[in-house]
Amino acid sequence: MENIALIESFSEFKDDKFIDRVTLMAILEEVFRNALKKKFGSDDNFDIIINPDKGDLEIWRNRIVVEDGEVEEPNEEISLRDARKIEPDFEVGEDVSEEVKLIDLGRRAILALRQNLIAKIHEHDNTTIYKQFKELEGEIYTAEVHHIRHRAVILVDDEGNEIVMPKDRQIPSDFFRKGDNVRGIIESVELKGNKPSIIMSRTSPKFLEQLFFQEIPEVFDGLITIKKAVRIPGEKAKVAVDSYDDRIDPVGACVGVKGSRIHGIVRELGNENIDVVNWTSNPQLLVTRALSPAKISSVKLNDEKMTAQVYLKPDEVSRAIGRGGHNIRLAGQLTGYEIDVFREGVEEDVELTEFSDEIDSWIIEEFKKIGLDTARSVLEQDSEDLAKRTDLEVETILEVVRILKEELED
Repeated sequence: MENIALIESFSEFKDDKFIDRVTLMAILEEVFRNALKKKFGSDDNFDIIINPDKGDLEIWRNRIVVEDGEVEEPNEEISLRDARKIEPDFEVGEDVSEEVKLIDLGRRAILALRQNLIAKIHEHDNTTIYKQFKELEGEIYTAEVHHIRHRAVILVDDEGNEIVMPKDRQIPSDFFRKGDNVRGIIESVELKGNKPSIIMSRTSPKFLEQLFFQEIPEVFDGLITIKKAVRIPGEKAKVAVDSYDDRIDPVGACVGVKGSRIHGIVRELGNENIDVVNWTSNPQLLVTRALSPAKISSVKLNDEKMTAQVYLKPDEVSRAIGRGGHNIRLAGQLTGYEIDVFREGVEEDVELTEFSDEIDSWIIEEFKKIGLDTARSVLEQDSEDLAKRTDLEVETILEVVRILKEELED
């Protein structure tokens, strides 16, 4: 009965899905050897025989027989008198193997041994889970909503693994209930202490790319390549695609007839507006395409400063900038250029930064956020519309308009 706790430990873990027989036996031996070191000071002269299927355990202590009264290392030597209590025909110099009963380790040691075993098994399981999910980083994964917290949604997969989706990794329009199945990408996996921390994201551009892989057969087959994807989650996205097969129209293949192919992706992302553009190694053409649906008249690039001056007709400006400045911001991210918009045919204009003495810098920054960085670009906008697109009051905007008009008239 002395090894009852041990047998319970074996039966508890021998069917563990994360651990094989060889690994289990190695962990068991490590735990017992640690217990022997604590009890006897060394485990070098012990043999451990384990049968995890039955819960059987044998520990044998090996010592050398020495003359009575000459024992210097009790863990490694045994007196002739004590050896002959085991077998009467032992002689000096011979090896003695004596079985150590678990009860000899003490009840407290057996309890500690079981706790250490459980801890080692859990540590092994956590390491296995970490490695499993580390290989899934950047891949789409589906899990069920377990419970909802203020700052995160806690998900559980079919194996019972816990996955966290923080609030800032959720699309603003996302709304989850307990039991809902949620798709996202495994963004990061880290070991915090001994426990794996698995983070899921629905806002990463990689999630958008992986949805293209799942929904567009030509992307999955490698006939169409996604060169770059950028997003403002839940609002707008731009994806640059290319194909090395001239017979394939990459944009048409991704969008489908009347948007039939991309519709599922748009719906998954909370009706995010997705622009798919043809990739090109010509930077001027890429900037032009990236600013669609606006029609660009001309582009001037500065490759050293990575800036692009884009000229277009006044009625195309708002389309280039987009609602909330989303279009121009994403075009800049897609191309790598800082894009400035200029109105064709307008000769006199002044940078907003020139008015820093009269207009607070935070107000100028609000205009810049939506792509308005010159006096005329502001004057051409409707004041109430600007108030909706910025954090500015209508009265503040009207005062700015007055200052700008006075300057340009002078």
